Amino acid sequence: MANITENKLYTYSDYLNYPEGERIEIIDGHIYRVAAAPSRIHQSVIMELSTIINSYIKSNNGSCKVYSAPFDVILKNDDEQVTSSKNIVQPDISVICDKSKLTDKGCTGAPDMIIEVVSPYNSNSDYIRKLNLYYQFKVREYWIVNPMEETILVYSLNENCEYAAPKSYTFKNTIKVGIYDNLEIDFNDLDL
Repeated sequence: MANITENKLYTYSDYLNYPEGERIEIIDGHIYRVAAAPSRIHQSVIMELSTIINSYIKSNNGSCKVYSAPFDVILKNDDEQVTSSKNIVQPDISVICDKSKLTDKGCTGAPDMIIEVVSPYNSNSDYIRKLNLYYQFKVREYWIVNPMEETILVYSLNENCEYAAPKSYTFKNTIKVGIYDNLEIDFNDLDL
């Protein structure tokens, strides 16, 4: 386990030199450890949603790509070098439509859509830290799926590039994916 200096702000350069086998994210320069093995239901939700979105893209000859964690998303300011970025996350699901953002290392820039599946040990991160981060970097659509409570919050950028109040759903609802014209996901149909 690497030593973490409390007063230091970490960057993507530090991330690349972090010991292999330790999963971390860096948000606003601070390191957060990612638990190794999420629950079975957590993984089922990721697999089901990834499959539905990917199948939709393929059947419509779309150009977007779907990636599930571990997959690095480097969020940087326009005037910032990639290695100086202080925000590196591994969203549970990322949908990227601008292929110029894709590198061998992951995605540099905001995905069009991110889905985070809440675990008991990371809910604060998904509901607060990552919500603020994804808003700051203008992720067009952000879903927080909570399998323990069977709820989904959907945040979408409005015409002012702000997240309005989230739309709230349950696992009994059908939810329209906002970045597409005609993709709806019926949570009743998920094989969890």
